[in-house]
Amino acid sequence: MAQYLGVKRAHPDALLFYRMGDFYELFFDDAVAAARALDIALTKRGKHLGEDIAMCGVPVHSAESYLLRLIRAGFRVAVCEQMEDPAEARKRGSKSIVKREVVRLVTPGTLTEDALLDSRRNNFLAAVAEVQGSLALAWLDVSTGAFQVQPVTEPSLAAALARVQPGELLLPERLARVAQSAAAEAAGAVTIQPNTLFDSENGRRRLESLFAVKTLDAFGTFARAELSAAGALVGYVEITQKGKLPALRPPVRMSEGAFLEIDGATRRNLELSTTLSGDRAGSLLGTIDRTVTGAGGRLLAERLAQPLTDADSINARLDAVAFFCDAADLRDRLRETLSRAPDIERALSRLAVGRGGPRDLAAIRDGLRAAGDAKAVLAVHGPVSDLTRTPAMIAAAAVELRDPNNVAEGLAQALAPELPLNARDGGFIAKGYDSALDETRTLRDEGRRLIAGLERGYAERTGLPGLRIRHNNVIGYHIEVKPKDAEVLTAAKGPNGEERFFIHRQTMASAIRFTTTELADLETRISRAADRALGQEMELFERLVAGVLAEAPAIAMTAAALASLDVAAALADLGNEQRWTRPLVDTSLAFHIEGGRHPVVEAALAKDSQPFVPNDTDLSNGSSDGQGRLWLVTGPNMAGKSTFLRQNALIAVLAQMGSFAPAAKAHIGVVDRLFSRVGAADDLARGRSTFMVEMVETAAILNQAGTRALVILDEIGRGTATFDGLSIAWATVEHLAQVNRCRGLFATHYHELTALTARLDGLTNHTVRVKEWQGDVVFLHEVVAGT
Repeated sequence: MAQYLGVKRAHPDALLFYRMGDFYELFFDDAVAAARALDIALTKRGKHLGEDIAMCGVPVHSAESYLLRLIRAGFRVAVCEQMEDPAEARKRGSKSIVKREVVRLVTPGTLTEDALLDSRRNNFLAAVAEVQGSLALAWLDVSTGAFQVQPVTEPSLAAALARVQPGELLLPERLARVAQSAAAEAAGAVTIQPNTLFDSENGRRRLESLFAVKTLDAFGTFARAELSAAGALVGYVEITQKGKLPALRPPVRMSEGAFLEIDGATRRNLELSTTLSGDRAGSLLGTIDRTVTGAGGRLLAERLAQPLTDADSINARLDAVAFFCDAADLRDRLRETLSRAPDIERALSRLAVGRGGPRDLAAIRDGLRAAGDAKAVLAVHGPVSDLTRTPAMIAAAAVELRDPNNVAEGLAQALAPELPLNARDGGFIAKGYDSALDETRTLRDEGRRLIAGLERGYAERTGLPGLRIRHNNVIGYHIEVKPKDAEVLTAAKGPNGEERFFIHRQTMASAIRFTTTELADLETRISRAADRALGQEMELFERLVAGVLAEAPAIAMTAAALASLDVAAALADLGNEQRWTRPLVDTSLAFHIEGGRHPVVEAALAKDSQPFVPNDTDLSNGSSDGQGRLWLVTGPNMAGKSTFLRQNALIAVLAQMGSFAPAAKAHIGVVDRLFSRVGAADDLARGRSTFMVEMVETAAILNQAGTRALVILDEIGRGTATFDGLSIAWATVEHLAQVNRCRGLFATHYHELTALTARLDGLTNHTVRVKEWQGDVVFLHEVVAGT
């Protein structure tokens, strides 16, 4: 308990998983909290200051599932391991305590185990820092090594956090109140850290030390706030991983405005990555994801979360998708090859922080082999062999697909066909790889053969065919006979006439156990050989891991190339099957869609073999047909207004993430900000009614939308009295048309608003057609000009 309390004092804000043999045990208040969260039995063990000590525990072999539940419940967990074998402790005295240390702090943003993570989603750890009035956001994924930093402003911070969706957000003490409201958009845990962790000069030194450079200039020019945020992340990871850093890639600096800015409310309304109920199925991401690798799935989700605003970069992605659209056979062969590639990003990270095992080495081996096969598949296609005729993104990926220093071949020679999960279990080095290990294993296995020979000899000498030599972890190897035969062994003599040759060890109800000097000596030799074999395997394991980590940058680049190819091929497969077209994306203010469709609704209708009715949209300034940049859309409930509004927003998101679009034709001038006010819900936690939420979100749109923004608004003003609501809607339309002058769609039931088209430049009326047929109203789902 003294040792436990000493460790606990160093980690007061975390539950302490205290290793005791095959269990992690928790004591005192930790036990009470964990038992309640995990729904496991709470017991007691001993006393402290006269009071019973509360205790609960979880098996080591299944600890990951319990860790996941605790992390999701909002706890941090300090994992305290036994740092020596109990036998070593006993050498210091019978009452010596096994040495223990905390080897890691498990927090929501620092998870690496597959069982704790979603294979198709990044788990970002983010930090916000402020230096001399400038703000910056940095984020990294401990499980993959991705690392990015970006300057932000206070108004744009909430949208940036909604885009990154970190599992854990670090804030300095001085920003705790200022950024708390923005942090609510992060959806993950918020961790307040000392201001000293965010010192920009210390951050610069941490980054230079991590990447072994004299200056960070080769990675870009970073402002002090950016160094503060990025350095705080590295410092926090060092603290939680106890000095073992994952294979982080150098930080990529993203300029402000590099991504299409989408606030949290808009993301939820459009159901980009999850539905309003929190499910992935039924969201845009769930509909378009056809990637065949975990890394590809994560990259697709990342691109959907942060569409680009640079037309050249967008078109580079579209070039890659178009390339695979035109090469169906190549695409199919490549996707089949990629489907065999394990998640080498996360395997590499686990190896770097010391939590990897033989199967992670095998994942690196198989992933690099898949990379070689993918390179061969690309090489047989003519344009790829001539990189000048290949899209830049495909050509770059082809170059980065490589196996540095034949790492895969070395691992293939070293690893056995069947691999344990944990290296300490042994048996993962292939026979013939290391002669010294083979010799030790022979000694170990020969000893076991000699045990079988002893058993036969003792049975023959005593005339007891039921005599057996058995083994358990308590008394080791022993001779076991039935109680009625014990006297035979007690009276038996050795081969040279020795008295008491068989030495009594243990009496049980169903058996009597003996040993011999000969058996004890042989057991010692076997044990030493087994321990030596395991020690040799562990040395080889460390050597193999070091070899992999020495090539970590190149392996990480290969992993990124595989993910990039997976996304491009998957989007091409989707586009071909769903009849999507390549959008024209440029720097104009155009927004011209012909035959646009809602991808999620269309997919849902297709399951019942129902067609989706496409519609045209033209919000281009100075469009040839005279239609305006702001459409006023009227029509009855259930006619399809909300679907029409959302589909245009989704087409813009898909185009700027680098995907083909669900339309017959699409010309989109880059949108810098996307706003959606569709649907309604209250926010009781912050004291806001449904109407108040609508007003706050509408005010944010009117204050922030510029000429490059795209705004979709549905039924503004419906949550109050008729004339009040009409006044709000009227003023909103006027502001959008005259002040914001942005592209937008405004759906309403207030037909009085149609009169505004006579005096507002750029505003036009459109309606959703309905038809009466044999006494029923039929929704045609067609949007046409007029009222």
